Amino acid sequence: MNGCGRCKLGGTPQCKVHAWHNELDLLRSVALNCGLTEEIKWGAPCYTYNQKNVLMISALKESCVMSFFNGAVMTDPHGLLQKAGNNSHIARIIRFTQAKEISLQQDALKELIFQAIELEKSGVKKIPEKPVESLPVELEQRFQAMPELKAAFYALTPGRQRGYILHISSAQKSATRESRINKCVPGILAGKGFHDY
Repeated sequence: MNGCGRCKLGGTPQCKVHAWHNELDLLRSVALNCGLTEEIKWGAPCYTYNQKNVLMISALKESCVMSFFNGAVMTDPHGLLQKAGNNSHIARIIRFTQAKEISLQQDALKELIFQAIELEKSGVKKIPEKPVESLPVELEQRFQAMPELKAAFYALTPGRQRGYILHISSAQKSATRESRINKCVPGILAGKGFHDY
């Protein structure tokens, strides 16, 4: 694995992948030993069952993770699964900082992987809750002034809409929210999500 290619450090000795080489190899081995197929998606190893995404492994700055796509539906008898972040609804991750942790938890990891495979076989999916984020006042005002922006925004996928709302809303000052809107207008009009450019 040479990195995800999403930053300029991919494929260089400074890439964060190199800090977790042994851990990523162990996680890869566990996933492959459970009968999953390895593919590269979004620049990282993705493990599938009958072409359905089951889990991914990836390197972060301070840890490496095994991420289950449908983790919110899974039972977690060993208490390993965590929400990936405040804004994640369905995915669940397990963080690792040492190869020893992975070795000690291999049986529990395999249980979770087999459970995730069974969920894929059964077709059970968690329906994401509707985001509770409301439009920032400044964005509503811009929509009134620019109907084409409003149309382009609502033509985006719900996830892309949510990305913009979260980015703009996270600013504390109105002036900062206005500035963020100004920077986002070209992307919205181009049909891109906040993380697409």
